[in-house]
Amino acid sequence: MRSVRGLVYRAYNRSLTKHLDGERLPRHVGVMLDGNRRWARLRNAAASDGHRAGADNIKPLLEWCEEAGVELVTLWLLSTDNLGRDVTELDPLLRIIEDVVADLSQARRWRLHVVGALDLLPERTRASLQTSAVATEDLDTMLVNVAIGYGGRQEIADAVRSLLAEHAQRGTPLDELARTVQIEHIAEHLYTKGQPDPDLVIRTSGEQRLGGFLLWQSTHSEYYFCEAYWPDFRKVDFLRALRAYAERERRFGS
Repeated sequence: MRSVRGLVYRAYNRSLTKHLDGERLPRHVGVMLDGNRRWARLRNAAASDGHRAGADNIKPLLEWCEEAGVELVTLWLLSTDNLGRDVTELDPLLRIIEDVVADLSQARRWRLHVVGALDLLPERTRASLQTSAVATEDLDTMLVNVAIGYGGRQEIADAVRSLLAEHAQRGTPLDELARTVQIEHIAEHLYTKGQPDPDLVIRTSGEQRLGGFLLWQSTHSEYYFCEAYWPDFRKVDFLRALRAYAERERRFGS
């Protein structure tokens, strides 16, 4: 029975892939990896078991993105709100994140870029993440943003703070800055500066809210909400998200 289900699943995957319009696929995909703890609770397991299961599903996702021709993936691994969790859960979660990012780096298949308020992270975590990212800087492959200690409001506040500091160094009068600042000036100070905005944002676990993910960048993004908890997110779920995206008419606010 299991082998029959596997054959049917693979056939369905091939069918979905065959009917995807390569001209209408996203260039940048953002993924909110949600539901690890609830997945663990369903199994009477520790939260860390859910986080490890979620970490194990990251590399397959990146492989699916590669196959689909995606150029940039942003993974939300840890929010600024998560940093307020009890230390008994936060510390193991940080170790898991360090390990999975290090594994991705060692695979040397993707160029990693860490985004978030890194100054809010413990020194060990910050150093580990930066080391992993630096080790992939020479790669000309799919770019993967790993959003850790990330919050959309925090990012915008940091961007404005950076903009003000830059103009303070130049000696720009505050009233002049207030008159001349433009949207693109703030965008130049975001964690993702220079990158294209996400075309498609996927959130797992059935939650249908933004939660602060890429608040600035996702103004014109298409959203896809999946019922599966992140550790159970399969290739077929990803392909369905791509199909839904390809079938939509993007209006860009019009």
